[in-house]
Amino acid sequence: MSKNLIIITVYIVVAILFTIILVIKNSRQNKLIKQTMDKLEKEKNLVISAPILNELSKVEALVHDDKLKIKYDKWQDRFDDIRNVNIPEITDMLLDADNYLEAKDYKSLRILLADIELKIYKLREKTNKILSEIKEITLSEEKNRAQIVVLKTKYRKIKADYEKNKSEYELVNNQIELQFENIEKKFQEFEIIMEKKDYDEINYLVKGISDMIDHMEYVIKEVPAILIMCNDLVPGKIEDVSNIYIKMTRERYQLDYLNVEYNIKETEKKIKNILDRVKVLNLEDVIFELKTIINYFDSLFNDFEIEKISKKTFNSNVKSFKAKLVRIDKAIGSIMNELTDLKSTYDLSNEDIERLNVINNEIDNLKNAYNNLMDCNKNHTFPYSKMVKELDILIIKISKLDETLNYDLKNIGSMKDDEIRAREQLDSIKDLLKKSRNRIRLYNIPVLPDNYFVELKDASDAIKEIQKELNKKPINIEILNIRVDTARDLVFKVFNTTNSLLKTIVMLEETIVYGNRYRSSKPKVNEGLEIAEKLFYQGSYKKALEITMNAIDYVEPGIHNKIMNAYENVN
Repeated sequence: MSKNLIIITVYIVVAILFTIILVIKNSRQNKLIKQTMDKLEKEKNLVISAPILNELSKVEALVHDDKLKIKYDKWQDRFDDIRNVNIPEITDMLLDADNYLEAKDYKSLRILLADIELKIYKLREKTNKILSEIKEITLSEEKNRAQIVVLKTKYRKIKADYEKNKSEYELVNNQIELQFENIEKKFQEFEIIMEKKDYDEINYLVKGISDMIDHMEYVIKEVPAILIMCNDLVPGKIEDVSNIYIKMTRERYQLDYLNVEYNIKETEKKIKNILDRVKVLNLEDVIFELKTIINYFDSLFNDFEIEKISKKTFNSNVKSFKAKLVRIDKAIGSIMNELTDLKSTYDLSNEDIERLNVINNEIDNLKNAYNNLMDCNKNHTFPYSKMVKELDILIIKISKLDETLNYDLKNIGSMKDDEIRAREQLDSIKDLLKKSRNRIRLYNIPVLPDNYFVELKDASDAIKEIQKELNKKPINIEILNIRVDTARDLVFKVFNTTNSLLKTIVMLEETIVYGNRYRSSKPKVNEGLEIAEKLFYQGSYKKALEITMNAIDYVEPGIHNKIMNAYENVN
């Protein structure tokens, strides 16, 4: 019996505790909901208490025309709609929320409160929009007068700068002063419109005055420099270029590819067009066009210098090539004349004989190519810069033939022939090494790679080793041939490294010059070219070339392949 009583007592206590907890929870929930409802009631009242009426009363006092009256009526109607329709609707919804709270219908209550919050948010947006539109009118006079004060100060400074340096604007004095008069008339017009309180027109007028003053600020700043470039700098460059061009053409330089005469005529037309535009104060793209013209003439000076250097290089290389061609032609001719005796004297294979025939044919081809090149030089058919490249190709071909012929001479020649060959090779190697050094000196290279000096030292040491072997008595032909082959390989390595380095630098310089046209209009290209130029002066030529091509690729997709293809066959 006592056990059952205890159990019943426990159940009763638990039920009471559960009821107390439930009551406390509901009380707390009701309190939070009530706070939310109070907050929404307060936000509703804040919406309707926005200072729209005060601002509308200000507009009412400003109404002097039908246009502003229409705006005022629309704002009044929109506010009345908020006050008489939207606010009562939210009030009714808040009363419904009280009923849900009393009925403890929390699910419906939460949905209703969320809807009320959303409606209040949208209503606040509507009132803020109306207030913003009204303030554009009520604050217009103060705002525009403040802007006009700033614009007048700026205008006075611009005009004072002009008056102080008036002589620098002689070509356009009348146009500038007329424009100043127009601006002053606009200031007067502003006061008239302000008296009429035509606020829409005022906004357009202030914007127009601001644009006119900005334009005149640019005109006053840039016109002196433009006139100097048009009247002095560019004509001076045209005269200098013309004098050099005439002098060089008289000296039989082939410069047709530069189109100098045509470009000078076009430049003169362009300058005239620019001056005509400046006379009406139209400076759009003028600075860019003038800088482009100046850069072009600067590039012509560089082209002229390249042709002068190329002429010296060509004349020097022609002598070296011709000497090598005569020597190799004589050597292969002597062998071909003795081929019958050699076949009977030595066990020559068909491959050896065929190789000699190939060398003989290649030498004939080189002689024809050389004669054609000399005819072009005599007739001044091509510029020296192009002929130097063509001659470089012939030099490499004859150097390779020389290498092959030396290999055959080693196999079929006598010890005396080997010694003669070794001495001839020594001169040839020295000449080729000297040529490589001279080619490097012709270019103003900021930094030579470390490996170039290593290769140069290795080649020089190898040449000394040949001389040592030739001075020995008796001469060990096998070792001598090894020394000759080693030195020849090292010198050719220097020669090829020189060509590769110069080719990379020429590609880099020409690519940077090509990319300069985009510097002023494409910041990304300008940034890439600046990085490339820094790498150039650090000696990182391949990396600089890659960055340059990538920068230009930004505005000319595929330029990388075009550049590589253009130099694909140039060694």
